[in-house]
Amino acid sequence: MAAVHPEELEGLSRSELLRASPAMFETRWLDKLSRVHPSVPLILFVPTITAMLVLGFVNGVGAMAIAWLVGGYLFWTLTEYWLHRLVFHFEPDHGIGARLHWIIHGVHHDHPNDPLRLVMPPSVSVPLALVFNYAFYLLLGAPAFLPFGAAFLAGYLYYDMLHYHVHHHRPTTALGRKLRELHMRHHFQDHDRGYGVSAPFWDYVFGTAPRKRP
Repeated sequence: MAAVHPEELEGLSRSELLRASPAMFETRWLDKLSRVHPSVPLILFVPTITAMLVLGFVNGVGAMAIAWLVGGYLFWTLTEYWLHRLVFHFEPDHGIGARLHWIIHGVHHDHPNDPLRLVMPPSVSVPLALVFNYAFYLLLGAPAFLPFGAAFLAGYLYYDMLHYHVHHHRPTTALGRKLRELHMRHHFQDHDRGYGVSAPFWDYVFGTAPRKRP
């Protein structure tokens, strides 16, 4: 999809407007980096997750791997919820803060069906993955950080793929339809609720579950 400039958005239908996000940066190559095909996270992180799991077992993590895997995934779900709630939805009214909010998440709410602006760009996801896994290494040590980090990254990958799926497909399972419904309520009814995309149960724990309109 080619970059769309703001003036080109005038006259578009609602469905076209939801799909066609404008150029984020004036520099062409920089704007291209902000647009990511949904296969990119799979290409980057499936081998990484696999390698971390193999290294964990080779280095003797043993039966404790199950506990670290569960813990890593649960920690991802909390990270997803609070990152979405506190960082993505921190909305300054003006200045550089407002600009950063629009780049990080605002553009997605303005144009939620742009297929190239749904998954996280590698320029963001890779450094964050490195920072988180280094923190896991410092806190948990080796080899425990390997399965813990692998599960954390697998949770992120599931979130990214599910996020794309609920925006661009009609789920056929009851769970898939429910996840899509909850996320669409976040977009089109109340963006101050429904922060959990892949793990909406945290919205019920923290009192931010979407409410059905009368």
